[in-house]
Amino acid sequence: QVQVVESGGDLVQPGGSLRLSCAASGSIVSINFMGWYRQAPGKEREYVAAIGSTGNTGYAASVKGRFTISRDNDKNTVYLRMNSLKPEDTAVYYCNARGMADLSGTFDSWGQGTQVTVSS
Repeated sequence: QVQVVESGGDLVQPGGSLRLSCAASGSIVSINFMGWYRQAPGKEREYVAAIGSTGNTGYAASVKGRFTISRDNDKNTVYLRMNSLKPEDTAVYYCNARGMADLSGTFDSWGQGTQVTVSS
């Protein structure tokens, strides 16, 4: 079983910055994909950014140029650096990790989420 835990959410003023962290743990053999998604009140969960095992990255149009995703393979951790935050970035941010586990085969695990609030 693979667990995913997010951290770093906070209340920040418009224009400010935050860094979210997501750590995966358990019987992990390899992680192929780590991504961030978010869900604002009354809205569906949406894709934010993702990074593959070779470091290739992707971003939603709404965050491109403001957010940067990175990963530390040794720590099975992914980060999301968020700059120039806007009120519309307010949401619960969720981390998703996919790969291979040594007992259960493939895994596709989600964290519980971390709240990001952008407000003055």
